[in-house]
Amino acid sequence: MVKPDLSVKIGKLKLKNPVMAASGTFGDGYGELTDIRSLGAIVAKTVTLRPRIGNPPPRVIETPSGMLNSIGLENKGVDIFLKKTLPSLKKFGTPVIASIAGDDEDEFKELAKAVGTKAAALELNLSCPNIRYGGKDRLIAQDEKGTYETVKAVRRATGLTVIAKLSPNVTDISRIAKAAEEAGADAVSLVNTFLGMAVDIEAQRPVLGNVTGGLSGPAIKPLALRMVWTVYNKVRIPVIGMGGIMDHKDALEFMLAGAAAIQVGTANFVDPGAAAATARGIEEYMKEHGIENVKGIVGKLRTG
Repeated sequence: MVKPDLSVKIGKLKLKNPVMAASGTFGDGYGELTDIRSLGAIVAKTVTLRPRIGNPPPRVIETPSGMLNSIGLENKGVDIFLKKTLPSLKKFGTPVIASIAGDDEDEFKELAKAVGTKAAALELNLSCPNIRYGGKDRLIAQDEKGTYETVKAVRRATGLTVIAKLSPNVTDISRIAKAAEEAGADAVSLVNTFLGMAVDIEAQRPVLGNVTGGLSGPAIKPLALRMVWTVYNKVRIPVIGMGGIMDHKDALEFMLAGAAAIQVGTANFVDPGAAAATARGIEEYMKEHGIENVKGIVGKLRTG
């Protein structure tokens, strides 16, 4: 059998394989620990227009059900990102997707213009559960109109591929995905973390400084998988799946459910080589099953 074709196209973005490192889980220091060049893409940690100090500590804890974090989008702002972080990631030759977040659509638009064509694509973080946008009591990705207006503003500001990252903390995620599609998103990525909390019973206080945080890891995989399958059947644009993907078997579940590509997140903290191993595992699966093109996996779930 000839070497399987794992290449994927998301909007204008061309990837050698469907495996991406998820935002906030993969830094430039990982180049000493794993083969970054073997990945389809890297999604950089979310950047905002101005520096953010993030939420009060403790900000990360491990629970019996997964990792709980409330980082609060700590970052040094887009200027430092463009001068230092982005070049340090781009040196590996793997496409780098800039993840951006703002308080409103104007900030998203400004960020898109600032990034320009320096990144390979934009992922709009509409769904970080640890911050509130514009003083509202909800996330952009919890509001169809807010999602539509934000994606539309960015769409008008950039020619890059635009990916809308959605929140699972909604009643019907497919309605939010449709709003993003109608506004001009090239793809949707889902899911971000689920809202959760942990309690210190001796101190009788929440463990996290922010009280609540976002739960990730294997515990959320079945929930995320269902949402990817639901959205895949409701939109025409590609779906990028994430949520508890620890290895290639998890990734294949998401792809069979409809994900054109996948992101590995929490697994990177357990094993920095997890994303690269996931890409190798998908290729081996294709060889074993005589699948010549990775598109032959996407959405092939048999439910009847």
